[in-house]
Amino acid sequence: MSTLLEKVKANLILNHEEDNTLIEGYIAAAISYAESFQQLTDGYYNEHSMSPATEQGIIMLATHFYESRDGSTGGFFGDNVRAAEQVWNTVHLLLRMGKEWKV
Repeated sequence: MSTLLEKVKANLILNHEEDNTLIEGYIAAAISYAESFQQLTDGYYNEHSMSPATEQGIIMLATHFYESRDGSTGGFFGDNVRAAEQVWNTVHLLLRMGKEWKV
């Protein structure tokens, strides 16, 4: 978790530690979302490594959660109403590469 925390903070250009617990919660939520989206068992990434694509999707999703924690789009593209949609589309493309396709 500490490596992901540092990567999310770097993505946010955030240098303080005051929000570490908050960000760790967003990372946990993003990992849970990834496992569900990829049709993996809960806690899968506690025992298995992530692909670079999955890791980037989790970083982007945790960043999005942090930047839009007040319910707005937030972030660098906060003035673009479609920015949140683009984040989700990109995250889904990244996570799709690690999806367990089941019938």
